[in-house]
Amino acid sequence: MKREPIDLEKIISGELRWGVALSLILLGVGSALFLLHPGGASRGGGSVCDLSQVLQRCPMDHYTWSWFANGLAQWHGDVFVIPGLALLIATPVLRVAVSIFAFALEKDRIYVGITTLVLALLILSFLLGKAA
Repeated sequence: MKREPIDLEKIISGELRWGVALSLILLGVGSALFLLHPGGASRGGGSVCDLSQVLQRCPMDHYTWSWFANGLAQWHGDVFVIPGLALLIATPVLRVAVSIFAFALEKDRIYVGITTLVLALLILSFLLGKAA
C-alpha cells in the first residue's frame, strides 16, 4: 500500500496564514482594548503613543505568568498585544524550522544544511538582541 506524499508547501503556507491571522486578531483586540479603556491597561493606556511604547515601559522580566493571568482576567490590552507581537515574530521562524523537515523528507542535504544555518542565525540574533 503506497502512502500519499505529504504536501509540505500546503502545510507551510497554512502555518504562515494561521500565524499571521491569529497575530492580527490578538493585536487588533489588544489595541482596541488599550485605546477604548484609558487606564484599563496594566500600566495605563488610552493613547496611540502609549500603545506604541508598551514594550519599552517595563523590563521584560516584568511580564510574568501572574501578570499575564491578572491582565487577562481584567481584559488589559497589552496582555493581547504582547503575545500578538511575539506570534508575529515567531511565525516566519517556525516556517524556517518546518522547512528543515521538508528538505529532510526530500533528502536534500544541501538545503537542510543551509536552512539549519539560517535557523541558527535567527536564534542567535534573538539571543544577542536580548543580551543588548
